[in-house]
Amino acid sequence: MFGEGRDRALVRAWLEGRSISRGLPAPVFDRGSWRVDTNLDDERVRWVFAAPEEGITAIGREVTKPFHLLKLCGEAEVLLSLLPDRWRLMSSSYFMSADITLSGPVVPLGYDLELSAEGGVNHAAIFARDGKLAASGFAVETEEAFVYDRIRTEPDHRRRGLGRAVMGALASCRKSAASQQVLTATEEGKALYLSMGWTVLSPYVTAGIPPTRNEGEM
Repeated sequence: MFGEGRDRALVRAWLEGRSISRGLPAPVFDRGSWRVDTNLDDERVRWVFAAPEEGITAIGREVTKPFHLLKLCGEAEVLLSLLPDRWRLMSSSYFMSADITLSGPVVPLGYDLELSAEGGVNHAAIFARDGKLAASGFAVETEEAFVYDRIRTEPDHRRRGLGRAVMGALASCRKSAASQQVLTATEEGKALYLSMGWTVLSPYVTAGIPPTRNEGEM
């Protein structure tokens, strides 16, 4: 069952890498979860659970305001069953891993790849001939994981192999074969990663309290 032992450590390692990638505070342990105080306009704090825990219910009862998100590596029905009725499912994605060695980037004709690194964060960007950004992504390597983050291809440039090229460029920055490759993916992204040899470890679902109209405009 996902969420036990090694998998919990992997979720923590992924979240640490994600925080570095986005310039966020490091996760801290809180009632069975890893909490990140994001302090963003649309998210004040997130709690990430690798498996169902009593802490989900405790936090769910305590929190009464929007922009406080509970996330679980598990099914949406399980998460919502542990929360008061005021909580709603906000999003559903997938926690994925790869034990493969990704090939280097193959950039289609008409595009240019730029790969850079700053503060431990690797950044791959692919530009079209007109100089506009066509695809991009970030990656961070910790002692335990190689974390891919914010892999995106702009709508006008999709289905041309740019996502694979970004992944390949970032993979070339991986220094240790022992660092497990991890990411979270949308439904559309999951199809790409599965075709590249990735494995779904679990669903990754998010619940929150919907804001009122005034709160949403803050």
